[in-house]
Amino acid sequence: MEEERQEREEGEAGRAESTMTVADQISAGPAPRPLRQNRDFRLLWGGAGLSLLAGRATAVAYPLTVLWATGSPGDAGLVGTALLLPQLVMQLPGGALVDRWDRRRVMVAAGLGQALVTGLVMALLLSGRTWLWALLVAAFAEGTLGVLHQLAERAAVPSVVPAEQLPAALTGNEARTRGAAIAGQPLGSGLVGLGASLPYAAAAVAQLASVLCLFGIRGRLQQERAAPPAKIGTEIREGLVWMWRQPFLRAVMTAVAVTNVLFQGLNLAVMTGIQDHHGTQFEVGLVLSLSGAGGLVGALTGGWWQHRLRLRTLVLGGLLAWTALMAPVAAALHTPVLLGALFAASGYVGGVFNVAGGVLLVRAAPDRMRGRANSLANLVGSGAMAAGPVAAGFLLEATGPVRSVLALSAVMALTAVCALLSPGLRKAPYPESDSPS
Repeated sequence: MEEERQEREEGEAGRAESTMTVADQISAGPAPRPLRQNRDFRLLWGGAGLSLLAGRATAVAYPLTVLWATGSPGDAGLVGTALLLPQLVMQLPGGALVDRWDRRRVMVAAGLGQALVTGLVMALLLSGRTWLWALLVAAFAEGTLGVLHQLAERAAVPSVVPAEQLPAALTGNEARTRGAAIAGQPLGSGLVGLGASLPYAAAAVAQLASVLCLFGIRGRLQQERAAPPAKIGTEIREGLVWMWRQPFLRAVMTAVAVTNVLFQGLNLAVMTGIQDHHGTQFEVGLVLSLSGAGGLVGALTGGWWQHRLRLRTLVLGGLLAWTALMAPVAAALHTPVLLGALFAASGYVGGVFNVAGGVLLVRAAPDRMRGRANSLANLVGSGAMAAGPVAAGFLLEATGPVRSVLALSAVMALTAVCALLSPGLRKAPYPESDSPS
């Protein structure tokens, strides 16, 4: 009897030990591979980076090509508008299509389409012709395909990255976007100076290389989905309703829209102020370049801040920091070095802010909704940026650059106070779950 009891106790202890071991393994789980060893993420990141760089280069090349060929700033502005117009009119349908279609196929088709468009523009310019209507169509088509590519890529990131590595992945994405903007502008203008067709040839090669990267990705870029509704308008409406029911996300997007208007106005006020103090275009470019460099550094450190501060703290802290940095600009309009430092600091905050916003979007939105969530965020930001220069222009004519900057600073302070008191920012930022499916 004693031996039987001992064997029974030993068996129960063994089962308990085995159960505890399995539980411990489940709770701990295998450590995820570093992002640098994640082949699918590296290919997705690199391919999208090539596409972004090509897009930034041609965004400068289109208006320069027309300006140098026709001498008409109006025609150059028309082409620039045609390139940016899809950011407003194609976001909502683009988001619905990205949620409906296979994301890899969307990016492949968009990349091939952009390569075809830039190749045709190259052929047109090599023939010695500069048809304005053809460049308008090409610019709009390239802009539309670029919107689809970016929406699909952003929605695909959570499919190739573990949830705990999303802040680091989105930090890399924001840094890539900032880097492409910094490098793409001089690349596009420099190639135009060497030959009108060169930036389009380089863009076509980069787009084809980005497509090749996509074919190397092994995993799926979205979850299985039910059959979509018959009408795309139904999906767009579903996305709008979903966004309206996210109080935290809605509050953040409202703050982003207001700050985008303010910073577009601030850029114009600084240009006017530097001109009034007999500054040069080089000084304007230097100040704006330092803002981009600060944004790049902010993006690289965005993940560090994410691990140490709550999202609400990051949002409110960013708005307060911008308020503190914007007001001194009024006194620094005659000092480009100080202006550059203030803009670099503001850009740094913007880089951190964008990483936080990207993490919020991918964690709050379920996989089936990520394309539409990103499209709504882009639409709010792009629409606000388009309104900023117009409003600031009237303000500058009425009050001058110093008072305009002070007025913009006051609105920024009011935005920070409203965010601090906003009921939406007190809600949980991920109302469905921390890692929605």
